[in-house]
Amino acid sequence: MTKMSVVDSPVRAEAPGLRRIFGFLRLAVGLLVLAALVTQVTADLLHDSFKPGEYFSYFTIESSMMNVVVLLVGGSLALRLPRDTELFTSVRVAILSYAVITGLVYNVLLRNIPGDGSYEPPRWCNEVMHVWVPIFILLDWLLAPGRARVPWKRLWLVISYPLAWLAFTMIRGAITGWYPYPFLEPAGPGGIPSLLVYVVGIAAFIVAVASAAIGFARLTARADRAAP
Repeated sequence: MTKMSVVDSPVRAEAPGLRRIFGFLRLAVGLLVLAALVTQVTADLLHDSFKPGEYFSYFTIESSMMNVVVLLVGGSLALRLPRDTELFTSVRVAILSYAVITGLVYNVLLRNIPGDGSYEPPRWCNEVMHVWVPIFILLDWLLAPGRARVPWKRLWLVISYPLAWLAFTMIRGAITGWYPYPFLEPAGPGGIPSLLVYVVGIAAFIVAVASAAIGFARLTARADRAAP
């Protein structure tokens, strides 16, 4: 390896600048998600329709709060460090998986469900959390440099939260009769068989996205090590 190859490599020269750009973008998008959450809660409070027990039980809301933390931390790390740690990259795999499934489920299963006629929060908040943030997180994963190599055992980290959320949701629903999403209602049109199909399908999709993300991280980390 020559001095010229280290200094003049276009990949190495461009990566720090690109990482800083994504660092600023992460900070901006993290603040946007926070603004969407605050706007929803504030609007619900003003219209006397805020129910904390229900609001904070939605997968979208919980994963959006995770997005705020991870995007803000990730933005700060991207501005200060040349590469993320393995643990933080693993966390990014998790929020990527949750963001993609959130966008898919909302836009395929929930977008066209009519409201109950009561107050609905500002539409832009839903669009941010269900469309634009999932797109950004996916592009961030694919394009931003600085990913660490992620071991396959981290799949358990990814799937543990959705399983815990599902268990909590079904137990709470059995007690209160309220479920955050129609396809989780055992008394729905398809009954328990339909519920199981949705749950297994969504879980499989989360694992598939996480597996693809881990494979991509391992591949790019190997390419980085092989670069001159």
